[in-house]
Amino acid sequence: MAGRERVLRMSVELPLWRALAGYRVLTMLYALGLCVTTYDQFSRPWIAIGYDAVLAVWTLATLPRVRGAASCTKGFLAADLTIALAGVLLTAFADSHQRIAGGPTLPTIWTGGAVLAFAIKGGWRWAAVASTVVAAANLVERGQLARDTLHSLILVWVASIGIGYVVEVARASERTLARALEIQAATRERERLARDIHDSVLQVLAMVKRRGTALGGEAAELGRLAGEQEVALRTLVAGGLLPVARTAEDIAVPVAEPTGPAYDEGPDSAGPVDLRTLLAPFARDGVSLAEPGAPVPLPPAAARELAAAVGAALDNVRRHAGAGARAWILVEDEPSDILVTVRDDGPGIPEGRLAEAEGEGRLGVAQSIRGRLRDLGGSAELISVPGQGTEVELKVPKGALAARGKKAERR
Repeated sequence: MAGRERVLRMSVELPLWRALAGYRVLTMLYALGLCVTTYDQFSRPWIAIGYDAVLAVWTLATLPRVRGAASCTKGFLAADLTIALAGVLLTAFADSHQRIAGGPTLPTIWTGGAVLAFAIKGGWRWAAVASTVVAAANLVERGQLARDTLHSLILVWVASIGIGYVVEVARASERTLARALEIQAATRERERLARDIHDSVLQVLAMVKRRGTALGGEAAELGRLAGEQEVALRTLVAGGLLPVARTAEDIAVPVAEPTGPAYDEGPDSAGPVDLRTLLAPFARDGVSLAEPGAPVPLPPAAARELAAAVGAALDNVRRHAGAGARAWILVEDEPSDILVTVRDDGPGIPEGRLAEAEGEGRLGVAQSIRGRLRDLGGSAELISVPGQGTEVELKVPKGALAARGKKAERR
């Protein structure tokens, strides 16, 4: 948490601290120039020269202090404001009463930099306190509340408090953004875990329930317990996910992922994987695979996720289209996209069944298909007409895969 706070302060405040450092140097040069050009008008010029020398040394020596909130400590802010106040009060000793009434103080507008440092460091409340102290010192130095003095004090007060308020709002906004990014990352991780659970544990529990019920006896009791655990786990998986954008056509069924040497996990650094080798194990009785004659190279992780989505779609066919249903897989390597279409000749999906299944915690399409494609930067379109079968089109833009690969390399 402390590391995240440091990152936030750097991103929000670093430009402000740099601007403040530049402001302090420029206003210091302005004060020196004004002192030199009006040297002969001071009643005690040696006081003005001495103060401006101290101001120049202090400004240059403390530049590292205004690089960030960490180095700009409370002690430094107090000392900086003291230098500004001393210059304001010393003006009454260095200059004549006639010039004091309408002339600038020794630090001139450099005093505003001391107040702005309070604003950037502590927000509008610190800025209000610092600007009030500066206003009091100016009133003491002037000896009266003239119109020009009042205008200058109000300008410093409003500007410093406004900047302090803006800094506080920027900090709060960036903390909110950081929290939103954390929630998004956590949601994606939970969705990934939900897919893994759906594709493995829930599948095994569903199989135990079916086989136990079929065998009867003690096995039936085991199947009943497995069914209860399946329902509880589905509820946990569905309830543990933060709401994400989904369509109403999602349905979930256990997923049978491809097995074999071609589907073994491997590091992404091993180089591109030919998608055809991962889809080849799906070509069996009732499933036809049509693929390009040339390799379809994809990053290993992307290829595995796309193949798993195809496995989920085929498992839907096996579970819901009936034993006699046939399925076709079509792989297309287009210039800008990789397209994989899974089509079957089953009875189709009844209207409203997808939304009902998701409400029951069955997240097969929502997570195992749509979720995987969403993580890849692609999309999954499901078209089903009752009595005419179902078609699932999986599209992954090559540009999204390239961006994903570059991001992984930077990490």
